[in-house]
Amino acid sequence: MSWQVNYVLAYIAEEPGMSAQHVRGELIRIKAKNQPDVLAAISAANKIDAATAASYREKYPEMDFLCGYRKTCVWPGDTIEYLQSAGIGWGSAGTLTSAALDGAANTASHKTYFFSDRLLRQYGRVQKLLREYDRIYRITLKTGTILRIGMIADYEPNANAVRSLWDEFGPVDIVWNINPNGSPSPEAIDAGAELGCEVVKWEELKGRLRTA
Repeated sequence: MSWQVNYVLAYIAEEPGMSAQHVRGELIRIKAKNQPDVLAAISAANKIDAATAASYREKYPEMDFLCGYRKTCVWPGDTIEYLQSAGIGWGSAGTLTSAALDGAANTASHKTYFFSDRLLRQYGRVQKLLREYDRIYRITLKTGTILRIGMIADYEPNANAVRSLWDEFGPVDIVWNINPNGSPSPEAIDAGAELGCEVVKWEELKGRLRTA
């Protein structure tokens, strides 16, 4: 049994109202009170591309959810589209347990970015939205302006968080600190200015989208 499967089994064992068992390979079965069983594949990959997701589906055709165990796991947009079209949930271990408790494993998406994704999709000035990665969006506004937005979920993003996002995913116009309880540090804002982007919270982002 792989190390990430062991960790997830131990994690679920501490969750009230849930239990889990190893099925085979990287596949586990989760039981939650008054909900259908969930079959989840647990990956230790740092990045799950569409080919990797397809290989998991081929290996475990019965799976309901694909879990990227590592906190740093990156999900490209075509992977997300592939899994959603196949009726397979995706995201972190926390997303998996929440989805199992809600009975929504097959439609679940990464809980870190779920509400921010919905805010962008529901914002009236957005005409077109392309999700390049779980945390990177290219949006076209009704004015025709195109903006590339990167999300950081840290409580108080520092300069390194902003630079790391830029280095890993390329230039963005806006870095959006999506943690509802925190705010970007002055150093993060300064780092964004040096790179040529703004570092903002949702209210500031809405203002930027209104005037872009």
